[in-house]
Amino acid sequence: MVSTTKHILLAIGLLFSCCAFGQGIDTTQQIVPGRVNSAAQQKKPYVIMISVDGMRYDYATKYNATHLLDLGREGVKAEYMIPSYPSVTFPNHYTLVTGLYPSHHGIVGNKFYDRGFNANYSTKGKTVLEGKWYGGTPLWVLAEQQQMLTASFYWVGSEAPVHGILPTYYYKYNEKIGIHERIQAVVNWLKLPAEKRPHLITFYFPEVDHAGHNFGPGSPQAKQAVKFIDSAVYEMNKAVKATGLPVNFVLVADHGMTQVDTDHPLSVPAIDTTKFSILSEGELVHIYAKDTSAIQETYQNLQKQAVNYRVFLRPNTPLAWHYNKANDRFNRIADILLVPSPHNVFAGGNHKVNPGAHGYDPALVKDMMATFLAWGPAFKNNLTIPGFKNVEVYPIVTQLLSLKQGSAIDGTMATAHKVLKAAPASKRK
Repeated sequence: MVSTTKHILLAIGLLFSCCAFGQGIDTTQQIVPGRVNSAAQQKKPYVIMISVDGMRYDYATKYNATHLLDLGREGVKAEYMIPSYPSVTFPNHYTLVTGLYPSHHGIVGNKFYDRGFNANYSTKGKTVLEGKWYGGTPLWVLAEQQQMLTASFYWVGSEAPVHGILPTYYYKYNEKIGIHERIQAVVNWLKLPAEKRPHLITFYFPEVDHAGHNFGPGSPQAKQAVKFIDSAVYEMNKAVKATGLPVNFVLVADHGMTQVDTDHPLSVPAIDTTKFSILSEGELVHIYAKDTSAIQETYQNLQKQAVNYRVFLRPNTPLAWHYNKANDRFNRIADILLVPSPHNVFAGGNHKVNPGAHGYDPALVKDMMATFLAWGPAFKNNLTIPGFKNVEVYPIVTQLLSLKQGSAIDGTMATAHKVLKAAPASKRK
């Protein structure tokens, strides 16, 4: 079985190698020196938090991911997990590790403008490495503040010194390190001496998202990507079990994926760029005012010409999104938002419209719903729970590691109490 699994991983890994970055990427492990676990933290269990980008809530069943289905029966699975709005990668990955809605932690899109900094944040820019963009207290920062070591094989924010703190062990994002090497790195971390061993490890898979975007969620390539994840998680789980340590796994996705209308892309309407700046993500267009006196008239004009999209002013977006002016703690949400109807996308210039997309309101497009699985000694067995909001994941992990939450979050303990066998007494203030 192991040999077959490794052959599958190698074959499918090669399939996705076309997505790898250039040759200049640093693939070496980064280590923050001088840190050790406190004596108390050395007695704690371990958590490996896995993100499978774009792993729609129904993919494991749809594509018969046998190992993931088995792990769901061994532990806990949710019918679905509800992403925060907008249902895109960076906001939701950071929500998963802060327990905050995007408007409350500041990463309000994959790209956005900060009025105070007078600068744009972009997933492909150096801004991802700057701690000033990230609000909240991500799990690895919370743990390190309490003298518990952490490690990250990729996660949004893990390369930025949030509150001046990085994970003790981490890698700079790249897609050139093979899956066997990545899994071995996790095992090596768990084999370190107790005082140097990370108790929280984050791990990220991009393959399912790549396949869903490029070929569509119903494509053979999407199926292959899910099979790749299925085999990789099986291999990791088996290797980690062999260490004999009490390790709990939490497997999540940031969002799902849906098929979109590639034949009729929407055009971003003409807008006076002397008065506004525009950032388009395809499934959400951010329009920032340079001249605030022009907002109302422009909004009314956009309303008149809107076909297959909705127009919102920042104060008036749906309350369920938690994405309006009242919630905008970092003053980063655009003054006007163009929101395409389900399965429609905006395209600009020569931009190619991919067959798969996300970013929509999960209340309108169920395909946005994400996967949640968890297993290990602390989790109940063979339990299926109803769908829940992804802000609830953070308290599950803090409970697993008995970490004190220092500041208020949007998540509650409700889901943690459902899924954990015997959660420690809450230490939330």
